[in-house]
Amino acid sequence: MSNLSKMVALPLLCLSVVHGQAAKPKNVVFIAIDDLNTDLGCYGHELVKTPNMDRLAKMGVQFNNAYCQQPLCGPSRVSIMSGLRPNTTDCFALGDNIRRKRPETVTLGQFFQNKGYYVGRVGKIYHYGNPSQIGTNGNDDELSWQERFNPQGIDSLQEDEIIRYPGGKKGNPDKKENLGISMAWWDPVSQDEEHTDGMVASRAIEMIERNKDKPFFVAAGFFNPHCPYVAPKKYFDLYPFESITMPDVEQSRKDLEDVPPMAIQRDSGKKWPFWIGDKITVDEARKCKQAYFACISFVDAQIGRIMDALEKNNLMDDTLIVVWSDHGYFLGEKGLWYKRKNFERSLRVPLIIAGGGVKAQAQACNRPVELLDMYPTIVEHTGFEVPSVLEGESLVPLMNDPSAKWDKPAISQVIHTRGTAFGFSLRNQRWRYTEWKKGEAGRELYDHVNDPDEVNNLAENPEYAALVKKLSAQLEPYVDTMNMAPKPPKKTGKSKG
Repeated sequence: MSNLSKMVALPLLCLSVVHGQAAKPKNVVFIAIDDLNTDLGCYGHELVKTPNMDRLAKMGVQFNNAYCQQPLCGPSRVSIMSGLRPNTTDCFALGDNIRRKRPETVTLGQFFQNKGYYVGRVGKIYHYGNPSQIGTNGNDDELSWQERFNPQGIDSLQEDEIIRYPGGKKGNPDKKENLGISMAWWDPVSQDEEHTDGMVASRAIEMIERNKDKPFFVAAGFFNPHCPYVAPKKYFDLYPFESITMPDVEQSRKDLEDVPPMAIQRDSGKKWPFWIGDKITVDEARKCKQAYFACISFVDAQIGRIMDALEKNNLMDDTLIVVWSDHGYFLGEKGLWYKRKNFERSLRVPLIIAGGGVKAQAQACNRPVELLDMYPTIVEHTGFEVPSVLEGESLVPLMNDPSAKWDKPAISQVIHTRGTAFGFSLRNQRWRYTEWKKGEAGRELYDHVNDPDEVNNLAENPEYAALVKKLSAQLEPYVDTMNMAPKPPKKTGKSKG
């Protein structure tokens, strides 16, 4: 071989070694869990049983401080799948669609289709009304997938069996109730695969096994533990009612005395739980919390089935597994229930990345990261060049060394009324800093070393004035109200011109 041939062959050989995935690309199993907070065994919860997510965390990296970009299903999921912030996508509401707002976007699913992968979706990845749109394509993006499956189980088909609060009765005689924003539950004696999420796991396994001889990207979206909280009775039995406790109501009210009114705008003026008035009793809230925990364990079991299938088919070493939730969830903390807040409980999510090629094993990363970072992470880990348009950063360095230097903060936002009520929040290693309407409607500052529950707002304390100024300057580049301005009213009737 000539010297010139050797010079050409050497980098090609190095490329094939460094990016060996080019010969056999890494598969991806992308698992979404709806409305899941960090009440998991592997995240330190003493009551909730999640043996399969605990098992997965031991196979890779658990990100202890991962945050969504907006604590609402629709915009969060669009941000994840596009790799862009809500202000870039212009998607802030549940029904906002990436194809209408930014049609040229190459989504995560499209990226892998373009690389020759089989790309299929079962269940909820983009937003679906839950449970109203179960069994349909919801607000899905057709271009993201080659195949789409929409199972529908008894949790949707037998809604009249669900017990609603207030009242504690089955059925919905006036049909005005929105079960997607409810405190409601059902614990049928049933098999996992009679439920939508059991069907999601079964179809995901079928998709994996059918495409195991080619590179695949299989997205499995679970609907639980989103309300209404429905799971087989055996999962409820894991949590005796007497073991379920609730925060003190009066103390919860006090926790919010020093926050700007806009921080709880959707809830202000109402009693605990603020968003539903004083009609829910503490025991009824306890029952819903029990049901929420049951739904977590139900989903965990389905994740275990998918992991077992990967192991059975000798795919675990060749498959990257990413488990995430679209946002956090309140269960009575601060007197709140639900999401859509710029508090830690609403913004922090579980994120576990494990499986094929993840160097760190059974390690936790405490650096603040964003769900926005998943797109570039998966792309880099599978051996491809990260598109420059993406606004997140690859977590691969943290997957190799969870204690590696990482200076990027996590940025989140809440939009209550487009253009008139909004807040942006910055989370770094120690502090959470939030501005409402660029500070005009108030500020919040919490010290997560000494105040992890965000009880004491330090923003107006003169001792922290310099820190507030510094964090405000760091947040400012992310605050863009142009896209949040109210849209002009649509013209009606014929023009007189």
